[in-house]
Amino acid sequence: MNVNELKTTAQLAMLDIPDPEKLAQAFTEMLENFSKMMEVDVEGLEPTTHALAQGNRLRNDTPRGTDESDALLARAPARKDRFFKIPNVL
Repeated sequence: MNVNELKTTAQLAMLDIPDPEKLAQAFTEMLENFSKMMEVDVEGLEPTTHALAQGNRLRNDTPRGTDESDALLARAPARKDRFFKIPNVL
């Protein structure tokens, strides 16, 4: 991409590019790298989502007997049956 094309595109997109020459050079290098990637033979390769395809690290979802409701209710300043009792707001 030449500098004039870049300036025109930036103007149409209402972008202010402080150093269009430097950006044009970087853009040209990027396009050259994409061209090199297009030359690579990928016939027969399976698509991957990650270079190191691994499964999720999940723990087993096992229920635990941690019913502490009685201990929590015992610390409440006021309660009614198995509920916390709070003062009326209205």
